[in-house]
Amino acid sequence: MATIKLKKPAQSGGAPERSADRAPVRGVGSGVRKPRPTLAQAEAQRAERDARYQDQLRQRFGDHPPEKFTRRDEGPGARPRRDGPPSGRPDDRRPPRRDDDPRRNSAFGGGDDRRPPRRDEPPRPGYARDDRRPPERDDRRPPFREDQRRSANPGPRAERSAPPAPHGPRPSGRNTAFGRDDRPAPPRRAPRARDDDDDDDDEVVRPEVPGSMRLSKRMSELGIASRREADEWIPKGWVRVDGRVVTELGSRVLPEQRITIDAKARHVQAQRVTVLIHKPIGYVSGQAEDGYEPAYVLVKPENQWQEDQSGTRFLLSHLRSLAPAGRLDIDSTGLLVLTQDGRVAKQLIGDDSEIDKEYLVRVKSRDGEPLSQASLALLNHGLELDGVQLREAKVEWVNDDQLRFVLREGRKRQIRRMCEAVGLEVLGLKRVRIGKVMLGDLPPGQWRYLRLDESFG
Repeated sequence: MATIKLKKPAQSGGAPERSADRAPVRGVGSGVRKPRPTLAQAEAQRAERDARYQDQLRQRFGDHPPEKFTRRDEGPGARPRRDGPPSGRPDDRRPPRRDDDPRRNSAFGGGDDRRPPRRDEPPRPGYARDDRRPPERDDRRPPFREDQRRSANPGPRAERSAPPAPHGPRPSGRNTAFGRDDRPAPPRRAPRARDDDDDDDDEVVRPEVPGSMRLSKRMSELGIASRREADEWIPKGWVRVDGRVVTELGSRVLPEQRITIDAKARHVQAQRVTVLIHKPIGYVSGQAEDGYEPAYVLVKPENQWQEDQSGTRFLLSHLRSLAPAGRLDIDSTGLLVLTQDGRVAKQLIGDDSEIDKEYLVRVKSRDGEPLSQASLALLNHGLELDGVQLREAKVEWVNDDQLRFVLREGRKRQIRRMCEAVGLEVLGLKRVRIGKVMLGDLPPGQWRYLRLDESFG
């Protein structure tokens, strides 16, 4: 006898039968589901979170939280929060849109019956056509008001013939639409009358004033600066005459006027250095010539004298505009001055310089005869070079073959030419002093800075 097993039909609306070896779907089953909070509970939770957040801000920033953490509806000048649905949700208070009209773009309406008919379209039944003409554009504009000020006082500009404006006459006055034409016009400032006693005229002296001289020359005479330095400082406003700033090159002053310089100029002067070199034989004093190197190439950190007591640290800027103040020929050695300071250069090689220079000169007689007293006296005073009388010098014997020269001028190869004039041949020449500055123990080929307590004069 056969047995038939019928399959149990699935219940309508129920979940399908789940296989025993299949993992249950997450969220489906007999687990406990968290109930959804009500509106009152949600508002309470939000208020609790806000209070906890404000407590955290007070703990970090005190009673003055930063501006970026302040809520929009809190604090002074805050805008009140609008009562209504949040952003992104429909609002029943918005004005109706054109698309909201069910008669517009309808399959049966064919458009909006509220629009006025066209001119070439016959009037629709039941539509009362308005034959009134709309006001013109110019009728809606406020009438122009004529500016009483310009009408009463046209001035010289009214007499000129000007072409008409392309868009009609221009309204008079300023801001006519806002009614600002009635206020009085601001009075024009009268031109400042020139005072004959204006102090600005005292800054410079006119060239025709007797006894006046250029400001840069006067500064050079007083030892304030060299002419080049003065010409650099005047346009910068660093020079004052009787307390007033002078900025014009070529200005002239009187000898009794007081000249001062700005602190910036003094600072620039303080940064300029003077270098003392023991020039060896084979170097020229100025620019390179005939394959010989100039003496300033010796100014290197490795050639600085170890016993330099100036306290100045070497900088590459010290090589800029470093010029010799005096000459020593290729075959001579001794003290050579290189400086950035124009005052030092004028003091040593100026036309009115009174700084003496001392030399030790080793000589021999050309004819084997000793130098006579008459020739020695001639070396001290009485010789001429190139037709010019030499200034008085001091020449004396140091030992049997060495003379000491003290000169107050520096002509080209002056000592050698003086010795030739009295029958002497120069075997060696060394400069050992310039003013109050001695060569001392500075080795040949080395250099040092001029100390602040040293001076040539």
